[in-house]
Amino acid sequence: MSNFLYFSDIINLCSIGRGIVMKKFHFSFLIIVLLLFTACQSNGTIQAKSNNISTNPEEGKTQDENSNTTTNEPTKPAIVIDKDANENGKVMILMYHGIGEVEKEWVRTPENFRRDIEVLYSKGYRLISLMDYVNNNIKIEAGCTPVVMTFDDGLLNQFNMIQEDGINKIDPNCAVGILEDFYKAHNDFGRAATFYVYYPIPFRQKELIKEKFEFLINNGYEIGNHSYDHPSLGKITLEEVNKQLGMNVKSTKGYLPNFVVESLALPFGEAPKGDSYNHVVSGSYEGVEYLNKAVLKVGSNPALSPTNKDFDPLKLPRVRASELNTAGTGIYDWLSYFEKNPEKKYISDGSPDIVTVPSVEEANIDKDKLLGKELRVYNK
Repeated sequence: MSNFLYFSDIINLCSIGRGIVMKKFHFSFLIIVLLLFTACQSNGTIQAKSNNISTNPEEGKTQDENSNTTTNEPTKPAIVIDKDANENGKVMILMYHGIGEVEKEWVRTPENFRRDIEVLYSKGYRLISLMDYVNNNIKIEAGCTPVVMTFDDGLLNQFNMIQEDGINKIDPNCAVGILEDFYKAHNDFGRAATFYVYYPIPFRQKELIKEKFEFLINNGYEIGNHSYDHPSLGKITLEEVNKQLGMNVKSTKGYLPNFVVESLALPFGEAPKGDSYNHVVSGSYEGVEYLNKAVLKVGSNPALSPTNKDFDPLKLPRVRASELNTAGTGIYDWLSYFEKNPEKKYISDGSPDIVTVPSVEEANIDKDKLLGKELRVYNK
């Protein structure tokens, strides 16, 4: 028999004893109850009536927990892995030019551009910047697919400022205005695009160049090199190539001294051949150096994942964001393709520190391109 009584048992016994005293005056029973209560108190402990719960706060601690030492090991958050994740799938780098009132081969109307964004969003695509893509810094929720948006030529209808009551405001029908409005309503879509500008007047409002540039880089957008005045880099001398790219960087730094131009979109998609191609990657002009971590072609197909063994950031293809004369390689052609072949597109696992791929893709991974990230392989 246990030497301990629960407190509730003692109270019950006391109540019974009190009833006996009141009804039958059995004083001897009351004395027994009091003796039992005294015995429990002298033992020094009253057990809590609970399953495996101790009233001693130190009980159950390890030696390290009872000491003053602490560990620097961070607690890892729970990782959500989508069952169909494939982070070695393909990524669309969309190529836009103008946003205008009439739809043309190289122009989207504001209505059609809004539709592009809405369709991408509804189908689970999320905006990331070009450099985040190149650097494999892809941070989107599980099950979603990254998409990169680029704009060539630095046109007024890409970024137009209008005045209302003497205050400069972004035109709601220009590319930046449409992107900003959609971001306000759906911030999970992301906020990113790269604008490839040439000179002397990018975005065609000379007095507002600095203001526009500062807005872009302060709000998640990037500015890229599109040469100084848009010649074909494959049809000029190598010295002229250096001049065109160096003068662009020099001009951009005149407005943004601390900004680093890291990517180039080839005018007309043309570049010097063979070893001379290196001149579009790096060089200098009048003491100004340029170094492109990414070079974009005109192209007509999605790009490889940045972890793919054949990924080459210096020759990236793009998808034409158009519905006219695309020869089956426009934005909606590829959206349809990925709808029918979802295993071919990049699908995020939700963790930026892990690269998750199905086993059939493992052989296509370049482990040196993981950049310290964990590779997780699963069988479908």
